[in-house]
Amino acid sequence: MALGVFVTMDAWRDMLHIAMVDEEQSHALLVPIVAAGLLWVRRERLRKFVVTATWAGPAFVALGWALNRLGDSHNILSLWHFGAIVVVVGGFLTVAGGGFLVRFLPVFAMLLFLVPVPGRIRQEIAVPLQAETAHRTQQVLETLGVTVDRVGNMLRINQQDVVIAEDCNGLRMVFALVMVSFAFAYSVPLRNWVRVLIVLASPVTAIAFNVLRLVPTVWAFGFFPADVASAMHDAGGWVMLPCAFFSLLGLMRLLRWAQIPITPFILTYGA
Repeated sequence: MALGVFVTMDAWRDMLHIAMVDEEQSHALLVPIVAAGLLWVRRERLRKFVVTATWAGPAFVALGWALNRLGDSHNILSLWHFGAIVVVVGGFLTVAGGGFLVRFLPVFAMLLFLVPVPGRIRQEIAVPLQAETAHRTQQVLETLGVTVDRVGNMLRINQQDVVIAEDCNGLRMVFALVMVSFAFAYSVPLRNWVRVLIVLASPVTAIAFNVLRLVPTVWAFGFFPADVASAMHDAGGWVMLPCAFFSLLGLMRLLRWAQIPITPFILTYGA
């Protein structure tokens, strides 16, 4: 594994740099912690696990190296980064065996969140997301009796222009909440359809709570000094993510209240 990191060091260094400087990619810094948590809650599977060396590990190393070189030669950064991760995973599986991958598949799937989302994909998501967020924010404010005009992703309130820019379009919250929701779904015994529901609901939940965050923020920009509104904007970013996550817990309670079976018949972490 150390050799795998060494030979793909440039890709690992680039992933770390992106996570440190790009707020929309900062969730990658939590991936090792979350992956370790998923491994811990599944630790019972290690009791009967027998380490068996197989060719799965070398195959992963070869595949990862090919993807890494392909991404480097064709300037496809996502392949370059993903290949580096597969090389290191292959190094581990060379000793542990392919059975470990099967038993702890969610742990390895979590490593996909290390790969920075390509800029083109982010733009395709961010541009319509900004306009939709501005539209929904306007609707909520007008429902509350506040007059708001909108042009694209710019809102005009009390003669003040407020632009729904990249730092408040909710994209960062979407990526982070999808990762946390995935970890939650696979850290407790749930039926597979409930796990899929939680992961699919996380982007919608993040967007909805981002709109709730922007409603008081836009109102503050229209009626209070800019520094006060900016402080409210920053504070709202910290508050909304845990609120969105707890809403997913509320969804599970609602399903239980409706007597919809959400847990497997045998409550084991291996379900």
